[in-house]
Order: sequence, then structure tokens, then C-alpha cells
Amino acid sequence: MLEPAKTVELFQKQPEHQTFYPGDVIFEDGKKGDVMYGIIEGVVELFVNGQVIETIKTGDVFGEGALVHEEHTRASTAIAKTECKLAYLDQERFLFVVQETPMFALYVIRSYSDRLRRLKRSL
Repeated sequence: MLEPAKTVELFQKQPEHQTFYPGDVIFEDGKKGDVMYGIIEGVVELFVNGQVIETIKTGDVFGEGALVHEEHTRASTAIAKTECKLAYLDQERFLFVVQETPMFALYVIRSYSDRLRRLKRSL
């Protein structure tokens, strides 16, 4: 099975990645979100209340929460720490990938679980 970010890349509609540079805001807490991301290259920091709560790297996915919650809002602010190449999926493609590749769904759940574990240990 491909790492989650490569699966996102494989199934995205457009062949090109989105590129973000250090300090670029990828999305903001509380705003509507219509895509999730896979980090093809780079490092992204996730902020809550102005504090870094997590740093995620190449191979991981983020932003999927806005696709699965009814209000479709972001729960953090994502900012590129380094130059980043991101693949992305909208909700329709996300649901298709989850249905067609159940292991992708497992990896997304595992990513969420890993983040929650790290957050709990940091408290």
C-alpha cells in the first residue's frame, strides 16, 4: 500500500501539486475547508490558538477533518514551515478513494489516532 500522501497524489483530479513556501498559510482555523492534503515534499506546522501543536512531514496527510465534519470547518491553522509540494483531494474524490481503497481509510484513521496520542502525551 502506498503511503497516504502518495495515495492522495494518485487520485487527485489535477496532475500538478500545490506549492507553498515557508510562512504561507495553507488554511486557517474556523474557515470552511473543501480539500484535504498529502505532503509530497516538505514540512507543515499546525497551530491552535497561535501555538504549534504539531509538525507533520513528507508522507502524511492533513485537513481531512473538514471533509468528514458536517460544518466543513478547519480545526487548526496550517502553515508551511519549509517549501511544500502538496497533493489534494476534494470531498468527492476523498469518498471515492475511501470506498475503493479501504487501506487508505485505515491510514487516515491511524494518522488521526497518532496525532491524538501525541497530543495526549504532551498534556
